[in-house]
Amino acid sequence: MKLNSDISAIVTGGASGLGEATARVLADRGVKVGLFDMNAGRGRKVAGEIGGVFAKVDVSSADSVDEGLDFVRAAIGQERIMINCAGIGGAMKTVSRKRDTGEIMAHDVTYYTRIININLIGSFICASKSAAGMMTLGPTAPDGERGVIISTASVAAQDGQVGQVAYSSSKGGILAMALPMARDLANEGIRVNTILPGFYETPIYEQMKPAVKESLNAHLQFPNRFGQPGEFGELAAFMCENVYINGEYIRTDAGARMPPR
Repeated sequence: MKLNSDISAIVTGGASGLGEATARVLADRGVKVGLFDMNAGRGRKVAGEIGGVFAKVDVSSADSVDEGLDFVRAAIGQERIMINCAGIGGAMKTVSRKRDTGEIMAHDVTYYTRIININLIGSFICASKSAAGMMTLGPTAPDGERGVIISTASVAAQDGQVGQVAYSSSKGGILAMALPMARDLANEGIRVNTILPGFYETPIYEQMKPAVKESLNAHLQFPNRFGQPGEFGELAAFMCENVYINGEYIRTDAGARMPPR
């Protein structure tokens, strides 16, 4: 797909981190960009800077996504690109033991459900509803391509660490749904791909203690640094442009493999 001013895109989680960087990369190529996020102040600021449009959307709510799609489509047209970057992190073991009393506690089900709802179900809702809209459009090229969906998993989908059972479950689900979704949409000319980022300089990692960052940094191969969000955005743009990438995932992690801790 050629990225230009004839193309509209929606980026979830577009107010910060990987989503913001991706929105900026697409806008630099002339694409009309809509942002979904819960941070209205930051979202409107980013949208204003890139000439885009913002909608406050809870991706885990189908009704909220519908409202956001209606608003953004009225402003910039039906999207041909949906990039799912909205997500949350967190850590909790499957079973924990209190240090002071030795009390054994099972994983908080509400906590687990929240991460699954936002990361996995939210990505599915946005992908499915966006694909339905893309199917109303004509193809952009002789191959018959109508659109592309890219979702953000994580290296934790494959290398989950201690305490990441909920997060890894959500990201593993995103990874697993890409191929069947690509097959579901193949006859409609809609591609589906996944990116598995490693350690990036995003708000999530900025909250880490220096010692934790140093520990993670030791597992990087080359380059020996955390990724810059713009590098993720450039990869997303490449996956939009290259029509032969479909049903695939790409790790972007400087060759690192996450340790157990």
